[in-house]
Parts: sequence; structure tokens; C-alpha cells
Amino acid sequence: MSLEEKVIKLIMEQLDVTKEQCVLEASFIDDLGADSLDIVELLMEMEEAFGIEIADEELEKISTIKDVVDFLKQKGVK
Repeated sequence: MSLEEKVIKLIMEQLDVTKEQCVLEASFIDDLGADSLDIVELLMEMEEAFGIEIADEELEKISTIKDVVDFLKQKGVK
């Protein structure tokens, strides 16, 4: 399973959305209906799943699925 697929699977479980909704350009708030608490919970889940830590200033830069995938790649997650 690719990194992108793992991220999308987590998003589907956490936000209760379909795979079709989870395109890379999808905004968590505008397209997937997440609120700020949903996003924090999702990123906490990703920290646990991928063994990384996301700082608050990095969190502010994440608004789409592509942002998450790019961030994880920068952290060396495969």
C-alpha cells in the first residue's frame, strides 16, 4: 500500500468520507466537511500511525490531502 493510499484510508476512517471524495486536491474543511477538531484528531492519528510529530506551525500549512502526503514525504515516511 502506497503512502497516499495509507493517508486516504486514515482520512476515510476518521472523517467518515468516501474514497471518491478523497482526491489529493480535496480541502479538509471545504470539501470533506471537517472542522478544526476533526483535523487535529486526524493529524494525531497520523502522528501515531506514521511515528512522526507534527508541530503547530506545520499544522497551519496543512489544508488538503496533498499537503499531508507532501509533509509525510518530507519527514521521510514511505
